[in-house]
Amino acid sequence: MMKPTTGRRPGRTRAAAAALCLLAGALSAAAASGTPAAALTPPVSITADDLSTWQTNGIVWSMAASDDGVVYAGGTFSTLRPPGAAAGTSEQPAVNFAAFDAATGGPTGCSLSFTLSSGTATVRALALSPDGSTLYAGGRFGAVNGEGVSNIAAIDTATCTPRQDFKVAVSATVRALAVTGDTVYFGGDFNSVEGQNRNYFAAVTTGAQLKPWTANADEVGRALEVTPDGQHVVLGGDFFRVNNTNSHALAVVDSATGAIDRSYPGFIPNTSTVQDLTSDAKQFYTANEGTGGGVFDGRIALDLTTFDQVWRDTCLGATQAILVHSGVLYSGSHAHDCSSMGEFPDQPRKHLLAQSVDDPKLLPWFPDTNDGIGEPVGPRVMAQTDKGGHHYLWVGGEFTTVNSKPQQGLTRFADGPDTGAPWVPNVSVSTVEPDRVDVNWQTSFDTDDGTLTYRVYKDGASTPVYTTTGYSVFWDRPQLRWTDTDVAPGETHTYRISASDGTNTSAKSPAVTAVAASEAEAYPQRVVADGASLYWRYDEGVSTFAADTTDSLDNGFLRNSPAYRQTPAAVPGPSTAIGFNGSNEYAYSNRSRSGVSTFSVETWIKTTTTRGGKIIGFGSNTMELSGKYDKHVYMLNNGRLTFGTSNNGGQTVSTTGAYNDGAWHHVVATQGPGGMALYVDGQRRAWNPLYTKNANYTGYWRVGGDNLATWPNRPSSNYFAGQIDETAVYPTVLSSSQVAAHYALRTGG
Repeated sequence: MMKPTTGRRPGRTRAAAAALCLLAGALSAAAASGTPAAALTPPVSITADDLSTWQTNGIVWSMAASDDGVVYAGGTFSTLRPPGAAAGTSEQPAVNFAAFDAATGGPTGCSLSFTLSSGTATVRALALSPDGSTLYAGGRFGAVNGEGVSNIAAIDTATCTPRQDFKVAVSATVRALAVTGDTVYFGGDFNSVEGQNRNYFAAVTTGAQLKPWTANADEVGRALEVTPDGQHVVLGGDFFRVNNTNSHALAVVDSATGAIDRSYPGFIPNTSTVQDLTSDAKQFYTANEGTGGGVFDGRIALDLTTFDQVWRDTCLGATQAILVHSGVLYSGSHAHDCSSMGEFPDQPRKHLLAQSVDDPKLLPWFPDTNDGIGEPVGPRVMAQTDKGGHHYLWVGGEFTTVNSKPQQGLTRFADGPDTGAPWVPNVSVSTVEPDRVDVNWQTSFDTDDGTLTYRVYKDGASTPVYTTTGYSVFWDRPQLRWTDTDVAPGETHTYRISASDGTNTSAKSPAVTAVAASEAEAYPQRVVADGASLYWRYDEGVSTFAADTTDSLDNGFLRNSPAYRQTPAAVPGPSTAIGFNGSNEYAYSNRSRSGVSTFSVETWIKTTTTRGGKIIGFGSNTMELSGKYDKHVYMLNNGRLTFGTSNNGGQTVSTTGAYNDGAWHHVVATQGPGGMALYVDGQRRAWNPLYTKNANYTGYWRVGGDNLATWPNRPSSNYFAGQIDETAVYPTVLSSSQVAAHYALRTGG
């Protein structure tokens, strides 16, 4: 895969340096003010709002962008069509190549046809000479506008015609290009150039003379990058050896001779390859793709002086393209699990990401495509250029949608305008304590801003009564709270909240109503007093979250629309329960945890199911069934309850009685130094003092369903069909007297 070349490295370097200076200043100021570290991010100057752009009817594999705002695209396609046009309509010919105005997104007058006498032609690499006068193209083709060539060509950009004086015979597909003032480096599938042995990498002069430069590899070359000082060439691909030196997927060679300057044996797993390379003034970066087990799919930053690793991320999801702009590394992939680096777990694929050049932490920039056609990955290539005072980031690939709208092969983003408003906040109110109303909300999501401003409006007023900020990304949307103490017992008040990114403001949330209590609710007050670290009461109306009543503010995400406002609830007071369908509905905690060794889980259930299912448990995943799962209570098909934890195998205790009789039942499970205990309706029903340990892994609390594979007496369903209420988790073991007291508060005993 080629690295887009614009000839603008000095300008981009200055921008990056300025951005990093601004970041350093922000970090210093935050350290003095105590601003949370999560809110500190480098400036992502490109918005996530896609701009109107012409489309292709196939895959865009390669791009290059010029200083004067022209973007060249090559790939495997035959037509272009306007933005918004459906496939097969309003098309015009474009045989594997097109040129576009960076600012308008429309085609220019430059039209070239890359063809092959038999088979499918494709343009896999494009790169501009430093002065922009020549566009070099590589791929699998035998002619350009009828002019015979052999998998590589040079185009005069002033006339948009193939250069007659650049004819180089390359035996197979060219996949990567990098160009200096006098040399064209290229990589691909070939084993000979101009009839001489060159294995997968070669170099010619800009006058088409084969150079003695030799960097022979044993497998395909996919990426090339000349270092900013011109002294080295970084190679990327599938190879395991370069010039008979062990170096898998990545190597640094001398730009004059091809001799190894730095090898990387064992640095990248044998199951992974390097698909793309780019650099700035300090570092170069790799885009990696793997197949099979033990793969590495993320990105690596390496120092340009020592060639040592600076950082790497371990996201899973086949990175295909990378580009640096203003201190930010943008990437195209189909990332689906970044939990190994503390980011999103097992989410649907995200195809466009951004990171600081100094840190692998993901930045709040999440435009998206789909996987698309062909070998479905989505984005395949990126290019950046400026025009009319704006910065433009172009993305090409095999996608057919962008930001959930039809758009094939090409899209572009810019530094403005920012038109996307944050999501409307999900809001809930709580009146557990007298003379106060707790207004809770789940932080919103904005595709290109992490820190948002929230305004709370009371009783229909146009002026907010409270304003605050909070940081959130799509997988981590912490709960926020404002407590209204300007209330009297029995008063009714309504609350609405908006979210703003500073430019765009969401609509206000639907009004939620609270009636101020005159005395404390006994049951929830006791749960909080006994040390619950998570407590979901399920009193929301229509939303996707369950508010946490404790000060931990660990709200739950509700998946697949469980039934809200179920009555009567399990405990007295102005409360409701929630109903799960037993097939796909569940809730999971926003916050991940590890080292959960001593704990208690507590909830109320009401069901008549004969298919069983998980009621509450701890699992490694959020958006799909967990790969690791224990610390759970599940119901068997016959209505009995089992409490299980893992410790080099499953360990369980079970009730002898059944509890699928359609009545509310209080369920508590504990584990600690005294072993495992399972309580139902205030009484200990099962116990084993030997089971004192459980598995240690990073996971989430889940309610209503998760994996139950391999567990004893596995029920018919992983998911629980019935009502659940008043779910609490404690970092301690509840005593038998505490459990009995909680049950008595509901029954009046």
